Amino acid sequence: MHDFQYHGDQLSCEEFPIHTIAKEVGTPFYLYSLNTLENHFRAFDSAFSTVPHLVCFSAKANSNLSILRVFVRLGAGVDVVSGGELFRAMKAGVKPERIVYSGVGKRREEIEYALEVSILMFNVESSQELVEIDRIAGKLATKAPVSLRVNPDVDPHTHPYVSTGLEKDKFGINIKKSLEEYRLASTLPNIQVVGVSCHIGSQLTEVGPFVEAGQRIKELVATLRNEGINIQYVDLGGGLGITYHQEEPPHPREYAQALMKEVAGIDCLLILEPGRVIVGNAGILVTSVLYTKEGGEKNFIIVDAAMNDLIRPSLYGSYQNIQPVQRSGRGEIVVDVVGPICESGDFLAKDRKLPKVNPGDLLAVMSAGAYGFTMSSNYNSRPRAAEVLVAKDRFYTIREREDYEDLIKGEFIPDFLD
Repeated sequence: MHDFQYHGDQLSCEEFPIHTIAKEVGTPFYLYSLNTLENHFRAFDSAFSTVPHLVCFSAKANSNLSILRVFVRLGAGVDVVSGGELFRAMKAGVKPERIVYSGVGKRREEIEYALEVSILMFNVESSQELVEIDRIAGKLATKAPVSLRVNPDVDPHTHPYVSTGLEKDKFGINIKKSLEEYRLASTLPNIQVVGVSCHIGSQLTEVGPFVEAGQRIKELVATLRNEGINIQYVDLGGGLGITYHQEEPPHPREYAQALMKEVAGIDCLLILEPGRVIVGNAGILVTSVLYTKEGGEKNFIIVDAAMNDLIRPSLYGSYQNIQPVQRSGRGEIVVDVVGPICESGDFLAKDRKLPKVNPGDLLAVMSAGAYGFTMSSNYNSRPRAAEVLVAKDRFYTIREREDYEDLIKGEFIPDFLD
């Protein structure tokens, strides 16, 4: 459930009419519901209440400081994949001992930063990374807490671009070779082996792949303990999907029950890394209609949001529901909803039956709270959109819209070009 509902013919976020926000902040802008964010987090966290666990929100889904702060206040940790995300998590107030650092390409200075602030653990993805972390930890006269991210070769039945748990994917260490890597890790003087990590993909809509991965992780933990390697944490990643169109993903409670049953008796703190399932349906992208264009083969609604604002439809061919902010009763038409960017791939919807609109009307692109702003860019030198948070009957701009000066920040023309 979410808090974007019609009151009469006006779409509102919680108790605040969206058209009023648009008049004040302009378009396009991302809009988030505090109540939805909190409800989704509590629903996920409480589903694991019977076992020791830590929910580390996946910052890559939505890394706005205010969004991170919402979850930190509710007791969340944060899963990061870059030094920048680590910096954001710290600015949002999360305790370092509640941060896990994932990602296949950690840079030297990022590893140093994480060691200096004493994060909970690194999820290590290769032998060379393991050795590099050991070297850097030795230089800093400390021990690096690590888990190895194992690749269980489980088909997540999702889009290939967000599949991460197959043997052919770039992520993790093949589970068949992981024992050898754990043995190596246990011999390194500046490494403390503390856990096992696994993440099989994103936008999963069935429990089966999670269960299969859990089985393999439980077997690995038993093998490691027989080798005398003490495993304290099992990081089962994230990936639970949401409803964009006709998907029917399991409720977090069903997901949790299946996982807890599979890893029962594992005697570890479970770490979960939800992202999309918490924020996806808690945010929308609001855009204005610039023009309409009707042709013999295609009809178009041209809006002021574009693929640089929300790239998921162009990148994944994904479906985002689109609704009018004000219902008009003008009838419907089959259209492509496109933006101003000079690319044929710049679209938010194709061959979609939508209500007829006029220039100046507002549209809401639903389910845009995850991988929306975080994947946005300045392509075509377009300033990035504002971000707004609604709390009941008030709204707050939590990221100002960029202006043209922001576009050239840090750029210089050398003297010889004068």
